[in-house]
This record gives sequence, structure tokens and C-alpha cells, in this order.
Amino acid sequence: MLKNLKKTLLLLFLLVISASWSRAPVKPDRKLQQEVVQVLRQQVLKEAAWALQQQPVTVTAKVSPRSAGTPHDFFSEGDYWWADPQNPAGPYIQKDGLTNPDNFVAHRLAMIRFSRIVGALASAYKITNDEKYVRHALVHLKAWFTDPATHMNPSLLYAQAIQGRHTGRGIGIIDTIHLMEVAQGVLVMQKSKVFRQSDLAGIKNWFHQYLTWLTTHKYGQDEMNAANNHGTCWVMQVAAFARLTGNQELLKFCRERYKTVLLPNQMAADGSFPLELKRTKPYGYALFNLDAMTMICQILSNTGPDNLWTYETPDGRSIKKGLTYLHPYVADKSKWPLKPDVMYWENWPVAQPFLVFGAIQFSNKQLFNTWQKLEHNPQVEEVIRNLPIRNPIIWF
Repeated sequence: MLKNLKKTLLLLFLLVISASWSRAPVKPDRKLQQEVVQVLRQQVLKEAAWALQQQPVTVTAKVSPRSAGTPHDFFSEGDYWWADPQNPAGPYIQKDGLTNPDNFVAHRLAMIRFSRIVGALASAYKITNDEKYVRHALVHLKAWFTDPATHMNPSLLYAQAIQGRHTGRGIGIIDTIHLMEVAQGVLVMQKSKVFRQSDLAGIKNWFHQYLTWLTTHKYGQDEMNAANNHGTCWVMQVAAFARLTGNQELLKFCRERYKTVLLPNQMAADGSFPLELKRTKPYGYALFNLDAMTMICQILSNTGPDNLWTYETPDGRSIKKGLTYLHPYVADKSKWPLKPDVMYWENWPVAQPFLVFGAIQFSNKQLFNTWQKLEHNPQVEEVIRNLPIRNPIIWF
């Protein structure tokens, strides 16, 4: 009896949420955007003050002896792969959902740090118009993309390698989701008078080359065709980098892929993501994939026929349905119907991007209130790794 009552109450809650989103979004809620800035202002300025004190650390700062690449090649190892107790010197074995702390992650951490720095500086610049933030961001941008001594090669041939099995995998492309706020930060800062056109051209050329690799190399094509969050993140990244470089053909391709592949193949009729829910960390993966789909809508939507916020498949799957499904379990985690994640269960949720962008697009105070009360500056490494969008102000 009690179980049926809980189901009934949850259904009523979902109906209330759905009703509050009944009107089709036309344009973002500017008032809510201003409220977001007010909520984040002090944190942004504090993070930017930290960023101003940081010097560049690129992939050349640390090299792994297990990498098959050069000092300029990004290298990482698959998180869930471990030495085989029965054969310690042999190929690694998989333990899904369990992160091996001994694997090489220095390049990933450096890229996350780079993303934090540029995201914070771009956010502070957008709030204050103080060009000191742009000036320092350029030090980091040039170190990563144009300095011959410290730059990163525009490819991911050696990402998420597996000891004894693979020197790199297409699945590793997900590591560069942390370049998205770098690309967006450049868009925000590029009109500053201290941003020289030669520097801008060099940075955009790096992303142009990386896009070429992402769309033509077998690893990129494998990742594009991944059926789960990896396929989502390929579209999300390509969309962000294509917008920076002005590649309209790729932007159009990403819109169509969202409509014809991601939504119909990944989302169930109730708005959930079955492939993510099958994992050993279903809660974290569900949050992650919805964040990624939300960012695809944020990046690729326009006021014409390509408003992905309003798009529905013929059988009714949409970003709104995804938000409606997952929000109750973020507002009250105790309602989560599946088993807890095997790791980091206590660290989620935080101020997920889908909450703040969904709130602004659908003028939904319930989403905003949930976002506002959650952690905006997480410190847990695994959470940061799976939260590539940490500076919503630069995306408005």
C-alpha cells in the first residue's frame, strides 16, 4: 500500500513539473540569467583571482614512459583497467566503474586545470570587462595551442590506453570535453583589444585541425558511432569546436545527429537513458548524459527551425522529457529507484548544467531552485572530471 502511494505521489509530482513546462520556449529567460550571475559572481571573481596566479602546465610538463606518443601528445589510461592479480606483468583486466588510482592521468588533470583557468578568466571578463583576465588567459592559450615548445598536438591517438592491450582508443576522445569551455572562453574574449588577430587565428587553426582529426580518423568515427554517452559527447565537442571555427557544415551535421541518432537511440519513452542505467554507476552516468544533451541544445539551437530545445521525435522524445524524468531524483535523491553507484554515490548531484540551462530556457524556477542549492564549486576529482561545464555565464 505504502509503495503504491509513493508511486502515485511521484506521478503527481511529474505531472506538476510537466505542466509548468507546457509552454514552448521561445527565448532564454533573461531575468533568470541575471539571477545566475548574482549567485555566481563572488565565486567567479574568487576563481579568477586564483587563475591570475597560475602559470601554464601543458602536456609537455609530464611524460609517461607507457605512452607510445611524443611529449606533445596527450596521453591517458582507461580508468577501469587494472593489473591482473593472476598475471601482474600481463595485459590489464577491466573492473567496470572502479577507478584505478595508479593509472596515468597527469595530462587529463592538466587539461582540466587549463579549462578551469580559461573558464574562470572568461567568466570574470564577461562580468567586469577587465582585460587583465584576457591578457592572462592568452598566456595559457598560446602555451597549449601555438607555442612550439609546449603545445599539444591536435589529435588524441594515445588517450585511454590499456596496458598490454591498446596504445590508444577512440573512447579516449571523451577526455577533451574539457576543451569545450576553453573554446567558449575564446569566443567570449576574442573581441577584446588585447586579443591579437594572429593569436586568435593560431588558436582557431588548432581547433580546425582537431576537428578534421575528430571527423576523419577511425578513432573519431568510432566515438561518433558510440551508442551511449560517448556518442553524445562527440557531438557536444564537435558542436562547440565547430562554433568557434565557424564550420557551418559540421554544426548542421551535429543538429541532424542529435535529432536522428542521439534522441531516438539513447532516450527511452519515459525520458531515461537505458544504456546509462545499466552501468555500475547509473546515477552519475544519467546526470552526465543529460548534461551533455542539454549542452548540445544550448550550443546548436537558434530561433529558427533548429531550436533543439523544442524538438521532439515523432514518438515524443525530447530534451524536456529528459529533464522531466531526472529532475525529481536530483531534487530528492532518496527517490532514486535503482541501486546506488558503486563509487562516488555520495558526491552527486552537484549544480548540474542541465538544471541551470533548462531553467533559463523553460523559465522554470523549480529547476533553478534545485540548481541554486547544490554545490557550485565541487572539489572531488571524479566529479570535476565528469562536469566539463562549470562556468554557465560564458554560455549565455
